[in-house]
Amino acid sequence: MSEPQAGIFVEGATSHFFLEYQLIEGLSEQQLRSTLAKAIALPLSDEVNSVWAFGADCWQQLAPASVPKALKPFAAIGSGQRLAPATQHSILLWLHGNNHSANFDAAMAISSALAEVASLCLEKIGFLYKDSRDLSGFIDGTENPKGRGQKLVALIPEGEVGAGGSFVMSQQWIHNLASFHALSQSQQEEVIGRTKPDSIELDDERMPENSHVSRSDVKINGEAQKLYRRSVPYGGVLEHGLYFLAFSCDIQRFDRILASMFGCTDDGIHDHLTDFSTPVSGSYWFAPSAAELSSIGSL
Repeated sequence: MSEPQAGIFVEGATSHFFLEYQLIEGLSEQQLRSTLAKAIALPLSDEVNSVWAFGADCWQQLAPASVPKALKPFAAIGSGQRLAPATQHSILLWLHGNNHSANFDAAMAISSALAEVASLCLEKIGFLYKDSRDLSGFIDGTENPKGRGQKLVALIPEGEVGAGGSFVMSQQWIHNLASFHALSQSQQEEVIGRTKPDSIELDDERMPENSHVSRSDVKINGEAQKLYRRSVPYGGVLEHGLYFLAFSCDIQRFDRILASMFGCTDDGIHDHLTDFSTPVSGSYWFAPSAAELSSIGSL
């Protein structure tokens, strides 16, 4: 049985570091592998959960025989003011736990170890907001799978290349909270498609076809395109939003949901939430199994 990276499934952390790195050009394969192996093997506090993931080009360099066929870079989708841009980077590191100091120390140590091969391009520090709510005030991840369903949704199954690993999507979204909060609670609920206090899905009579629930709840031949979401609010007064992070056994689920949200399906309807929140980054990643990750230096 191919075991996943354990940090993917640890929930409830109050402190998060999301770090995206770009490889330096001209690296030798050996230099990349050895430096990464050392960074991955650094001793971290038991309070820190770490998850490593890699862009398609980077994983191809590291493990050409272990690249899932479907793995690809993120491609921009949408147009005009409703565009999900592509900012594909090479390495994603997600550190999380309840000790912010320990997370900070781990982020500093690993970034220092990676400095010979990669530069830090994006850093977002996330936090638990109230009872796992988005900064909009709505509960995030209500429909996330529970128990055994998490691994069924998130992990590539046994017998396939990359078994025990996961396809990952990350996006940084910047919220316009002043605009959203100017709406009445009823209007806000129609944007999201759920009640604000307790996250109950609106009934059919009240559910708009451009609500976030309507556009993100995609079914293909009757099969729901489920994701395991690990999104977290980030930011302060000047800029704030959501670092969207999701894991899936099938990378095409991301494509289908994004197409529905950004008006790229036959009906041409866009997600009303994109009128109040704007994505400014987008990457696809592969999070290898724990065994594949630990063997990078010897692949």
